[in-house]
Amino acid sequence: MGADRTAAVTPGDVADASRLVSFGLQPRLQPARDAEYGELIRRYREDPPFARLADAVATGLGLVVLEVSPRSGMAVAAADDSVFAVRMGDYSRRAASDSTDRFLHGLAHLAVAALAFPRPEDLADDGYIGRISVNGIDAFVRQACRRLEEQAAVEGDNTDPASDTPGLEAAWRVWARRSATGATKDARRLSGSTIGIVGKAVSFLVESGFLQKASDDSGGTYRTTARYQLQVRDLAGSAAMAELLDLGVVPVTDGTATLLPADDSDELVADAGLPFHAL
Repeated sequence: MGADRTAAVTPGDVADASRLVSFGLQPRLQPARDAEYGELIRRYREDPPFARLADAVATGLGLVVLEVSPRSGMAVAAADDSVFAVRMGDYSRRAASDSTDRFLHGLAHLAVAALAFPRPEDLADDGYIGRISVNGIDAFVRQACRRLEEQAAVEGDNTDPASDTPGLEAAWRVWARRSATGATKDARRLSGSTIGIVGKAVSFLVESGFLQKASDDSGGTYRTTARYQLQVRDLAGSAAMAELLDLGVVPVTDGTATLLPADDSDELVADAGLPFHAL
């Protein structure tokens, strides 16, 4: 038995396991479009010693294996202390220099996740494909802003905090004050407008292999990937997501049409993890 176990792990096996992990770190690569990747996925699923070896390689790199399947490939998430981890502070500093804009980028990402999978059964169904649009995300956030404003008025809360110190209770005011488009002289949308912010967030998700563009309608419409569904499942238990969904403003679709207009609101602090594990 000992000799068999020793023979089961060779330098070639280690190389193959590492190769599989390297494929997993390329989120836009699909096993169906790469023969070597597809073969390594098959081997992982049919060869338990090889699967354990690949898992060990991933663990050593600070990665968590979420799923290995022909559908998602090797979907991995970066642990907080991993060199592959992307923190909200890192992403938002690249996306915007202003602290309030960084706050708004967090809202945009949270809204995309909430709208892509509005019901628990959607998130649990491996065959479900979420659909979102840039304009729909902005409309969703503004609708939630109005709901939060109504709640604050009823509860007598301060509804006019300093715009540079946004908190959860003031999220609706921060987004609502910002122009939706603020087009430039040549009709391009300003990067600091709310639709511009949503556009940046969506582009980042596309680059990360979480969304695929479907059309240019409604500012750009997108469908979710299996990898993104896995990431949102991890986010689903967060307090921010729960508060957002509790507002009751998430439009539910049957997964076959483009997203209906809708709205969100919630804060992610600068050093909190993104509402997905980007690599």
